[in-house]
Amino acid sequence: MLDITPLIDIVFLLLIFFMVMTRFDEEDYKLDVVLPTASEAQPLISQPRELFINIDADGRFFVRGDQRSITEIEEILEQTAADNPESSVIIRADKESKIEFSVQVMNACNKAKLSNYSISTAALEPN
Repeated sequence: MLDITPLIDIVFLLLIFFMVMTRFDEEDYKLDVVLPTASEAQPLISQPRELFINIDADGRFFVRGDQRSITEIEEILEQTAADNPESSVIIRADKESKIEFSVQVMNACNKAKLSNYSISTAALEPN
């Protein structure tokens, strides 16, 4: 008779691993940000080298779920550039926030020599 107990153990370990990793990926999406719409918006596929910077309607900055000042964001971006100059930055700004806050983050990216940044938008919903 074939003993499948080790196989079941491995399957459960893999299941637990993927459940935990999914939990970490959702951290950047916790902040309730209403994205502006764009007709050419593409679905966002997260890559390991992406840094998400969220901006809420009041102009507060959030990185990895923690509120940060623009000075702290500049330090994070400099460290990100030092770790991997090919890193990309995704700016998720609430559509009610002033463009000034997004420009501050883009300027911080330029200071850190990270030219691969973009502003995330939501797709237009058909009427």
